[in-house]
Amino acid sequence: MVTLETPRLILRRWREEDVAPMAAVNADPEVMRWIRDGSVRDEQQTRGGIQAWESEWEAQGFGLFAVEIRSTGELAGFTGLSVPGFLPEVLPAVEVGWRLGRPHWGRGLATEAAAAAVRFGFEERGLERIVSITQVGNDASERIMTKLGMRLARETVSPAGGRRVRVFALSSDQYAATTRH
Repeated sequence: MVTLETPRLILRRWREEDVAPMAAVNADPEVMRWIRDGSVRDEQQTRGGIQAWESEWEAQGFGLFAVEIRSTGELAGFTGLSVPGFLPEVLPAVEVGWRLGRPHWGRGLATEAAAAAVRFGFEERGLERIVSITQVGNDASERIMTKLGMRLARETVSPAGGRRVRVFALSSDQYAATTRH
């Protein structure tokens, strides 16, 4: 079981007690505004999502981590790596993504968590390239992508909902050049 630690966070695999707090994140229309068509998700849908994320871990050797606040043990949301099957034109690819509840916005936690996931992807899983995809207008996510060292690779339309999206990318060579000591 992979667990990553950052100064403020623990990134770990999912537990049964994570379903309700993650469902609360997924039920917030402001959190879900930039996710696919903006629809919120209920507890049953969240449970199914977590089960799918855990299956990805088993199949791929990477997946989405539960993000826990170290000081309180509270579930903040998720970050991690997945295959962006919703955007076939970028495949084969691995995407870094994140979703945190609103109480955890604006404190750099998404950047801290995503940076740990990117490091894991390149250093532990030997990925050659990581992308991140956001809907046009989601400036907060674009700022995180830029902080991760990613660069805009393309703008296109997602077939899952017809919204315009931007694809940012970071190669292992670009990552290595920025992390050498």
